[in-house]
Amino acid sequence: MTRPLIFLLLLLAVVAGIFMIPESLTTLDGVRAQLEQIETFRAQNAVMVAAVFFATYVAVTALSLPIAVWLTLAAGALFGFWQGLLLVSFASTIGASVAFLAARYLLRDWVHARFRERLEKIEAGVERDGAFFLFSLRLLPVLPFFAVNLLMGLTPMRLPTFAWVSQIGMLAGTAVFVNAGTQLAQLESLSGILSPAIIASFAVLAAFPWIARAIMGIIRRRRVYAKWTRPAKFDRNLIVIGGGSAGLVTAYIAAATKAKVTLVEASEMGGDCLNTGCVPSKALIKSASVARQMRHADSYGIEAVTPKVDFRAVMNRIHGAIATIAPHDSVERYESLGVEVLKGRARMIDPFTVEVALNDGNMQRLTSRAIVIATGAKPTMPPIPGLADSGALNSDTLWDKLSDRDQVPARIAILGGGPIGAELAQSFARLGSHVTQIEAGDRILPREDPEVSDLMTQALQDDGVEILTGHKAVGAGQDENGRWLQLETGDDTIRIQCDEIIVAVGRTPNLKNLGLEELNIPTNRTVQTNEYLQTLYPNILAAGDVAGPWQFTHTASHQAYYAAVNGLFGDIRASKVDARVIPWATFTDPEVARVGISETEAKEQGIDVTVTRFELDGSDRAIADGATRGFVKVLTPKGKDRILGATIVGVHGGDLMAEFVLAMKHNLGLSKILGTIHIYPTLAEANKSVAGVWRKAHVNPRLTAIAERFHDWRRG
Repeated sequence: MTRPLIFLLLLLAVVAGIFMIPESLTTLDGVRAQLEQIETFRAQNAVMVAAVFFATYVAVTALSLPIAVWLTLAAGALFGFWQGLLLVSFASTIGASVAFLAARYLLRDWVHARFRERLEKIEAGVERDGAFFLFSLRLLPVLPFFAVNLLMGLTPMRLPTFAWVSQIGMLAGTAVFVNAGTQLAQLESLSGILSPAIIASFAVLAAFPWIARAIMGIIRRRRVYAKWTRPAKFDRNLIVIGGGSAGLVTAYIAAATKAKVTLVEASEMGGDCLNTGCVPSKALIKSASVARQMRHADSYGIEAVTPKVDFRAVMNRIHGAIATIAPHDSVERYESLGVEVLKGRARMIDPFTVEVALNDGNMQRLTSRAIVIATGAKPTMPPIPGLADSGALNSDTLWDKLSDRDQVPARIAILGGGPIGAELAQSFARLGSHVTQIEAGDRILPREDPEVSDLMTQALQDDGVEILTGHKAVGAGQDENGRWLQLETGDDTIRIQCDEIIVAVGRTPNLKNLGLEELNIPTNRTVQTNEYLQTLYPNILAAGDVAGPWQFTHTASHQAYYAAVNGLFGDIRASKVDARVIPWATFTDPEVARVGISETEAKEQGIDVTVTRFELDGSDRAIADGATRGFVKVLTPKGKDRILGATIVGVHGGDLMAEFVLAMKHNLGLSKILGTIHIYPTLAEANKSVAGVWRKAHVNPRLTAIAERFHDWRRG
């Protein structure tokens, strides 16, 4: 017998018990009559009556029977105020705790399995503010007494916390009713107990913890700033440190609100995305894609040719793309928007002062009401002996270091099997390099499902990439044959030779020389912030790669909005970052795009999901384009039309993902996508097709059988 079924049977028993309660226990006159009968017996057996009353009260509250208020009145009449208060206070707490535990044992796993995603925010709120909420509910019973017990049992609140908060929270109301019970003979109705004055008093008591908490927050903030002198006037409303995606958007929004804002950037405007990341890598990918199409043109009825790759021209094209986009992020543009741009390195001197070591050698100090740290990240250099001295490149340095080459490097070793490593490996292989991609783990793209890793492994191998998974680099260097890497795999050690080593094992946030240590701002790989992107000091915020947990340009821009708004207006009203739906893509061929949870993550988290997929070889446009490798996969809860996650592997997967991102953002299910017209023939039809697969799998067979009989009848 399942736990929910046990709970249902128990609930039916309670309902039946409610109907069996004598009417004499639910009216004032009836309670008075019962007490008169008990009084003589109680005088001779005081301890026994108290024990029976205590046990009865525990049972009544545990079973949520609607006579607790009458028993509370009876406690005052039978035992007087102090003894009655003592009995009812502890009995009600014990009974409530029993109901709490029953709900936790019988219902919690079942509820979590079906509403896990919706409960995450509630549980986070309970972990943070559960005691305050429970105290308020006990004083102002917005929810019935029994409902509070059951609902709290479904949350992660600890039993001791539930018990002591309940006892304290119910004490005032218990005292009022016990005291009324001592005057039971004069009491005419229950409405006379809870006068407007008493209700108002309860409301004040319920609000008190929140008021106290706010006051404590003010006190804590004052303590944080206690050692610093707050300027009487500020030079700026906002200073932004870093001119990458997060910094540029932050400064743009601040200027749009007519705030006086200064942006400090020591290097190139646009950050790594423009100069060393998104833009150059995608330009490289396009050139490599053209080379691949030339080799395989015969699959389109055109004579295939071996491309002659002018690598210097390829790199010139990449730098041309950067130069074309650069004016959008330039100093001149942002100054025209009203942003003061200082070229130099910024360091926080105190929570309100930033010192800028300008590139021209001068120093400048500015005060600001708020500061946003948006210094981005840099490629991680793993501590492999000899690697730093081997001349190894990374995703930042390769664009300049290789720009003067006429020929693509003949042999390239790439450390890292993540998105950056996969994109670079495929691109250089298509341009003619012999590429060896090295991954210490058991598969590339480890954040994706194993089937995605397998598909992409085959795709890269088809382009000539040699993939070595389960290989750990333990040494590097140079000799007469070029560069080399020493690799360990199990008990074996091998050495591979190459012309260039490219390190692509992740990125490390830029935290040095910002003044974080002097200000005691906590860091743990990233700057530690709250849900408002505020650091230890509410006026100092962080956004983008330096804040994490994601390292995408689009999440940096998303966070930048909140950093700007909370930096300028957070002391009036701060906004929590909306991080419910975060998509990303790896721009290999085929592309890999994902939003929400993966099938692997669902299994790890114990979420029961329906997996619906549509292979791209069923797409008319994909067939026409000769791009049938890949699929669309969507995860929904069992029996429900709510999208938990989606994975697209295929041409333009990143573009196709936008529809699922929108749907998840606005709680639209697959049936809504199925009911939306998609242009034919387009790859986007694959999204509608996967929705159709889901719909077909969820047709009620009984209704289908009825429809069939109906049609048979109509044919006569």
